[in-house]
Amino acid sequence: MRNLKLHRPIAFIDLETTGVNIASDRIVEISILKLYTGYTSQTHTARVNPGIPIPAEVSAIHGIYDKDIKECPTFKQQAPALAIMLEQCDLAGYNSNKFDIPLLVEEFLRAEVDFSVQDRKFIDVQNIFHKMEQRTLAAAYKFYCGKTLENAHSAEADVVATFEVLQAQLEKYEDLKDDVASLHTFSMNSDYVDLAGRIVRDKKGIEVFNFGKHKGKPVAEVFKSEPSYYNWMMDGDFPLYTKRVITMLRLKAFNK
Repeated sequence: MRNLKLHRPIAFIDLETTGVNIASDRIVEISILKLYTGYTSQTHTARVNPGIPIPAEVSAIHGIYDKDIKECPTFKQQAPALAIMLEQCDLAGYNSNKFDIPLLVEEFLRAEVDFSVQDRKFIDVQNIFHKMEQRTLAAAYKFYCGKTLENAHSAEADVVATFEVLQAQLEKYEDLKDDVASLHTFSMNSDYVDLAGRIVRDKKGIEVFNFGKHKGKPVAEVFKSEPSYYNWMMDGDFPLYTKRVITMLRLKAFNK
């Protein structure tokens, strides 16, 4: 078996949540599979009291109900220990670049716990899978591992399956490099400036909006010609990390 080459630990992450809105939804369960350079591993799974109700249609998917987590600690209470566990780790998951990592960063920001994603590598197993085969996690598990995914939408089952799928991908595709940096480049949305993809870089490397009436327009130019758009975004239902990015871009434009 071709193992993943590690220069530092990597943490596979899976979240069960109250919904799919990165800015407003919350974590109800988190599972982390931390793989060390010596290829030993550590698994941590915890339920989280989100502080808001879980919609019935969401509970029907992952099987976690309000009564199951009402006595659990909040994310803010668990955040310091989670940050320590994830310190100096690259991050991986299934659809993690678009969902798990952005939402996790939002939770850390809300908890006021410093958790930087700078200089980390991200591996999104779903992106690798979609580029190679176009499937879901359950289908990926069946396709690559030849097994049926039991307890799908259980965070721990999903995170373990994701790691096994990556291992199988490395085995199947000889031209798929087995180091974290290469897999980061292959699975990353390299044009994203913020984690949610609201701000992207165009072909010239300029930060532009990726949504709404100003889609494709440079952020700096819009904020200069329409300053109220910045205020609208800061007051709106955008992820905290997106707000941090536009603030940095605005300050950068002012300092030029």
